Amino acid sequence: MLRIIANAALLAGALGLGACGFADSRAPVPEFMRMKEAEQPSPEPPPDVKRVVREQIDVVFLTTSYPREVHVAPPRHEVRGPGWTACVRAQLTSATGTPLGAQTYIVTINGGKVVDRRRAEADDICGTEVYEPI
Repeated sequence: MLRIIANAALLAGALGLGACGFADSRAPVPEFMRMKEAEQPSPEPPPDVKRVVREQIDVVFLTTSYPREVHVAPPRHEVRGPGWTACVRAQLTSATGTPLGAQTYIVTINGGKVVDRRRAEADDICGTEVYEPI
């Protein structure tokens, strides 16, 4: 019987002390026991998409595709993250030398660098964007 009471007291003490570590920033506990709120990084300013694509054209398109008539759309703030996305359209050539026509890609720009690119799909916003030549 004494063993059960001792175990119950230890368990209650552990739960009581453990709960102190989970007080968030709005919990009704003293200030020094609250977790600090995470500071949100300030959003970076919109990039100069024309300059970024011009300087990093080999990241966006394969050099063997001979991109020409390259056009870019204004940047849009990334939905999931601190970066920016922009649509890029160019006339491309296949590896066999046949023209592919206008191809559109979505590039992700973070810190002034192209960090990702993917081919635009039908449900992307690229079809309604206004493009400017680089």
